[in-house]
Amino acid sequence: MSAIAKYPILERVDGPADLKGLSRDELEGLAREVRAYILETLSPVGGHLASSLGVVELTVALHRVFDSPEDRVIWDVGHQSYPHKILTGRRGAFPSIRQKGGLSGFPKRSESPHDAFGVGHSSTSISAGLGMAAGRDLAGEERKVVCVIGDGSMTAGLAFEGLNHAGHLDRDLVVVLNDNEMSISPNVGALSSYLSRILTGDLYSRFRRDAEEFLRSIPRAGGAMARLAKRVEEHVKGFFSPGMLFEELGFTYVGPIDGHNIGHLVSAFENVRKFRKPVLVHVVTRKGKGFRPAEDQPSAFHGVGPFNPDDGTRTARGGPPSYTAVFRDTLIRLAEQDPRVVAITAAMPEGTGLDRFAARFPDRFFDVGIAEQHAVTFAAGLAAEGWKPVVAVYSTFLQRGFDQVVHDVALQHLPVVFALDRAGLVGADGPTHHGAFDLSYLRQVPDLVVLAPSDEDELQHALATALALDGPAAVRYPRGAGTGCELSKTPQVLPLGRGRIVAGDPDDPGVAVLCAGTVLAAAREAVDRVSAEGTQACLFDARYVKPLDRDAVVRLARRARGLVTVEENALAGGFGSAVLECLADEGRPVPPVRRLGLPDRFVEHGTQAELRRDVGLDAGAVERAIRSLLPGP
Repeated sequence: MSAIAKYPILERVDGPADLKGLSRDELEGLAREVRAYILETLSPVGGHLASSLGVVELTVALHRVFDSPEDRVIWDVGHQSYPHKILTGRRGAFPSIRQKGGLSGFPKRSESPHDAFGVGHSSTSISAGLGMAAGRDLAGEERKVVCVIGDGSMTAGLAFEGLNHAGHLDRDLVVVLNDNEMSISPNVGALSSYLSRILTGDLYSRFRRDAEEFLRSIPRAGGAMARLAKRVEEHVKGFFSPGMLFEELGFTYVGPIDGHNIGHLVSAFENVRKFRKPVLVHVVTRKGKGFRPAEDQPSAFHGVGPFNPDDGTRTARGGPPSYTAVFRDTLIRLAEQDPRVVAITAAMPEGTGLDRFAARFPDRFFDVGIAEQHAVTFAAGLAAEGWKPVVAVYSTFLQRGFDQVVHDVALQHLPVVFALDRAGLVGADGPTHHGAFDLSYLRQVPDLVVLAPSDEDELQHALATALALDGPAAVRYPRGAGTGCELSKTPQVLPLGRGRIVAGDPDDPGVAVLCAGTVLAAAREAVDRVSAEGTQACLFDARYVKPLDRDAVVRLARRARGLVTVEENALAGGFGSAVLECLADEGRPVPPVRRLGLPDRFVEHGTQAELRRDVGLDAGAVERAIRSLLPGP
């Protein structure tokens, strides 16, 4: 029996059109089956569970009422898009999600016409949807554009920029605010859902329009009376709902609606579909809905590994601590020694390891929400007052605050430390989350020190070094477990701009392998292999990408028959480029060079090991690069 055969309603759904003929009871049954199918499929492999379970009924209702792909449905961030993928022709491929060659964990335009916009970073849906609505109107076409955005994503300035512009343009646009933080009591929920259906119905809309036209038609006093009536209406609605802000931005506010009541959702969306102006539908859901462990611990089940579908238990992971855990523990130790150290996150306390810092130093911890630009400038303000802020952020998300790094931090020589988690290839989350560009975009910034520690002990030293500087610094480290090396009891401040020889003789290097970051482990394995065969090879750990250890680079280049540079960063403008620039600036003859790093394309998803092998960053690739520089037989 196939997995789908367990789901008699779901197996009849090959696309959104198949939802049109289902009864109310069948829609509810479909929601139960989709939720069960997600749990069954993800339990062996993991994935973004809690957010997807929370939007099952919402997804069913959207695809029942709207006509994807002709109508555009945009999922902000995309963590919650699993039910959408299942209902839009990818049910059979769903077991491959986030695996190499399988479905992406996020909406992706090249994967399906139902994925109207590619996402992965938060708060983009309203701006993208408004652009689609404007394009539709320029072409004289008729379609609905629906943007589904979570309450967390609404903390980002980009979301409010989109709302502000949408209200100004007054285009036909539906924004669905998926609020999974607010809880609805039964009484308020029933009343709110009832009011929402009334406020979106034809009778109420026609009455409001006709009443306004009548009042405005009254000679001399009509305009003032219409304005007074509008204020009365807003105060009445505001008494029952939190929609005043959105109304002021030019949206018709609808809600809050119980996001797990398919009947109420379908009714509201059917009414909203008739509108030709900006509408915001406030839907309240529960993360992890239908799976008690995820409901009780939504953060723990946001992005989860394999789990038991009966009780949610997960297999304990053995082995070395993760780089995130080493950063977390080291930062706490350093903060205990220096009361000026403060920590900042952009809605990722667990992911960055700052949750324990927050428990230990609640007054010195700041979660600014999904607002990376604000996080950087907020840190700059703290630094200007004599504090030592550490902004812990995923490498890919700091891209959003690049201007603030330049203008608000570096230009003013403020001692802000950027702890860049998930640098390099992150694995299953794929191209939206790979930290592929930080060395390239940071090393061009004047006055910014960039450290790339090669193991977890070096991470301790790098963090201590960054906090000891009187200017800005960035420390990058990857996702996942460390090497298992012994950790120093006391982190040390490293000499500025100085690397270290790890293996071989720098005076007779043979082939010199220069590494930035944790790729050192693969390079060491390759050097050990060729050295065991009698080949001269020298291994250099740069430690700093900026300032580069120019003396060491020039010395190795002068004596080596060839150089291999290795980095888990885009080759364009990265560490290898820095080495070549250094040699060119010094006017030195450049020996043959092989640069290993991320290619000039977006790397897809898979395990970290699979991806490193594919892009040529494993030990075998380094060994081949070394051998390519040896004289022939």
